[in-house]
Amino acid sequence: MLNSYRFPVTRSRKLATGNQILTSILNINSHFCLRNKIMRTTFLLAAIVFTSISLHAQMLNPVNWTFTAKKTADKTYEVHLTANIQPGWHIYSQTQPDDAIAIPTSVTINNNPLLNLDGKVKEVGKLEKYKDETVKATNHQFSTKVDFVQVVKLKSSAKTNITGSVEFQTCDDKKCLPPKTVNFNIALN
Repeated sequence: MLNSYRFPVTRSRKLATGNQILTSILNINSHFCLRNKIMRTTFLLAAIVFTSISLHAQMLNPVNWTFTAKKTADKTYEVHLTANIQPGWHIYSQTQPDDAIAIPTSVTINNNPLLNLDGKVKEVGKLEKYKDETVKATNHQFSTKVDFVQVVKLKSSAKTNITGSVEFQTCDDKKCLPPKTVNFNIALN
């Protein structure tokens, strides 16, 4: 921009006076200042919009998880991963029909040499089978509450923890939130 700007010259092709040069520099400077103000204002507005969207997404947390273990026999525990779901929202079952478009809930349990998993993670709750005629898809989902239960057996009497994560997607009748992962660490004493 500075290369293409021409300093004023007098009609007789003499060099411009100091005042004329100073005025031209100030005009160039004010042009760049205005451009910088516009850019700063645009950036500030974009930052405010992005921050408000991020905060709104963080406030939408319709599922509260609790993680517990219950001793059922010598060296045997039931591990409970319980989702308490706000009204109007639901999460999806671990197993979905072939025509489902939902992201199923998945439970990952980290390897621990001190325990064995006894069977698969079971779902305890009221399973709803929902058919969406608009997209021709069927989903298996839970509303209000669901308890994912895994039976584990300790190999010895040593104290240990079971760790892992739950990945799930939460939806209501109008929108779905991005999938979320929640980690757990439960003492088995």
